[in-house]
Amino acid sequence: MASPPHPNLELRPLGNTGLKLSCVGFGASPLGSVFGPVSEHDAISSVREAFDLGINFFDTSPYYGGTLSEKMLGKGLKALGVPRNEYIVSTKCGRYVEGFDFSAERVTKSIDESLARLQLDYVDILQCHDIEFGSLDQIVNETIPALQKLREAGKIRFIGITGLPLSVFTYVLDRVPPGTVDVILSYCHYSVNDSTLVDLLPYLKSKGVGVISASPLAMGLLTENGPPEWHPASAELKSACQAAAAFCKAKGKNISKLAMQYSLANKDISSVLVGMNSVRQVKENVYAATELATFGKDQETLSEVEAILSPVKNQTWPSGIQES
Repeated sequence: MASPPHPNLELRPLGNTGLKLSCVGFGASPLGSVFGPVSEHDAISSVREAFDLGINFFDTSPYYGGTLSEKMLGKGLKALGVPRNEYIVSTKCGRYVEGFDFSAERVTKSIDESLARLQLDYVDILQCHDIEFGSLDQIVNETIPALQKLREAGKIRFIGITGLPLSVFTYVLDRVPPGTVDVILSYCHYSVNDSTLVDLLPYLKSKGVGVISASPLAMGLLTENGPPEWHPASAELKSACQAAAAFCKAKGKNISKLAMQYSLANKDISSVLVGMNSVRQVKENVYAATELATFGKDQETLSEVEAILSPVKNQTWPSGIQES
């Protein structure tokens, strides 16, 4: 039997869906070995640890690791041996190793493939993946109507969209009937170095749309080790983040925990999604959340880090197909 959820891991409502997501979400892309090899044992153990510590939200995509992430997450969830309604699963459609295809035919086939890999009868949320690479009008007129049919068929419960430029969300939401899109997943726009998502929150709330924010560490910028080689940030932004990380380390603080807590502190964001592939990473992320709930933010260090990053604040990068 699973141990009871961690008492301090807050559950937050997701828009008008009725779902309550753990404030820390389990990003399963690393289970696809996209940041280095992950054994099946470690994948299953990390999913188990997450669930035992109160994480109930798991996010993946057929694109991650060329379907490997979905397969590993499926094995991990099955190994839990708990009723299906005790966890919330989100996967995506439209982006694959072979390329982008947001056609009704492809996304309809895609969910059946995903359900088989995940060993599930339905997913809670199906999201159109990185829609800026497709035709937004096709998303509005073809993809989302196809997803509505999947919802009627009981294969998915809610519809979402994801992307890097924030403008894609308003473009789509302004062109579909209210209540059609239930959730958006934004990444790299609510972290210490870039908080532009905050300007969109009142609009999203007015539409009844739930908000998931991913990449609180800005795809590795806000870590002691620094970002991967392919990271599209400017040299100036990378340098400033490196300086901030070094400053934190000199103070005996960890910039990743600070960044995680910064993102978690905004209650208008239902879940902060962070990639995890080990029991250690799961524990660190849950601890960051429970420490925040107990003691609040380290405002002094945070203010100092924000001062270091102020010359590059909200400096984004063009959306591009970056491979790890």
